[in-house]
Amino acid sequence: MAADIIAHEAHIVVVEDDGEMRTLIAKFLRQNGYRVTGARDGREMWETLSNAPVDLILLDVMLPGQSGLDLTRALRAKTRVPIIMVTARGDETDRIVGLELGADDYIPKPFSRLELLARIRAVLRRAQPVEEARLAGAAGDRILFAGWSLDTRRRELTAPDMSIVDLSSGEYDLLLAFCEHPQRVLTRDQLLDLARNRVSDGIDRSVDVMVSRLRRKVEPTADSPAIIKTIRGAGYMFIPAVTRG
Repeated sequence: MAADIIAHEAHIVVVEDDGEMRTLIAKFLRQNGYRVTGARDGREMWETLSNAPVDLILLDVMLPGQSGLDLTRALRAKTRVPIIMVTARGDETDRIVGLELGADDYIPKPFSRLELLARIRAVLRRAQPVEEARLAGAAGDRILFAGWSLDTRRRELTAPDMSIVDLSSGEYDLLLAFCEHPQRVLTRDQLLDLARNRVSDGIDRSVDVMVSRLRRKVEPTADSPAIIKTIRGAGYMFIPAVTRG
């Protein structure tokens, strides 16, 4: 039921300069209950964002004018709306850079319609705090570690100096996975599964990219206490003790 509600309420902007491809994607998504607006470039994307609430942006990397990577950087400076990058198959550099800039997921061309739908649904689920807030209500809305506070109701991270640290939906899910399994070695596959991030294809470096991004936020300076430890040949470990409050 929750998935159906998300599908029928979500507004997706498809940013794709190929008119035929844009039309086919929009038609398919509308058939699956989404509200869709097409955009040929960054200018039309910004126009849509200024006129209506948007729940997800499907953003092609190769666009006229500003590239999808440039637009991702600009979007993350202004909004936390989920972004799925559309990249050329095999172009790992674009995927990694896109994730570094704050994209929530990527899908390589050519892609199947069912995979696209599954990735959109997964990203939208991660962006919905409703079920998480319900579960957190019984155990406390705040997760505390090493002076940090993660509010699971607001999906908000507060630093020891009381400043708010902005997290993408992917970073939030990864941090929550770590907090729920502290002081335990987690493999990349386990983190992919726990964070509900994306299906590994055997060469997926997205976990390493996400951990790197998250580490820069919770360990912002050279003398910051270690939070996430790399376990060579095994994965990662969340070092601090975790409590709920």
